[in-house]
Amino acid sequence: MAKEKDIKELTIEEAFSEVDEKIKELEKSDVTLEDSFKLFKEGMDLLKHCNDSIDKVEKKVQKVMSDGHTEDFE
Repeated sequence: MAKEKDIKELTIEEAFSEVDEKIKELEKSDVTLEDSFKLFKEGMDLLKHCNDSIDKVEKKVQKVMSDGHTEDFE
């Protein structure tokens, strides 16, 4: 898992892959309660990064108008 400071450097795809790994770890029968909370928090941090990244992309998406000018996508 990437360190917390490195999370912001992950692509959305990499972050979702990390979330998938956290889920697999949580599904194991031998995971302790303490480890479960740690994995859950790490997964939530990754999902927050994904959400923030998607929000940034949505704000940058523009649609090209028929006359060639652009306007922000809402």
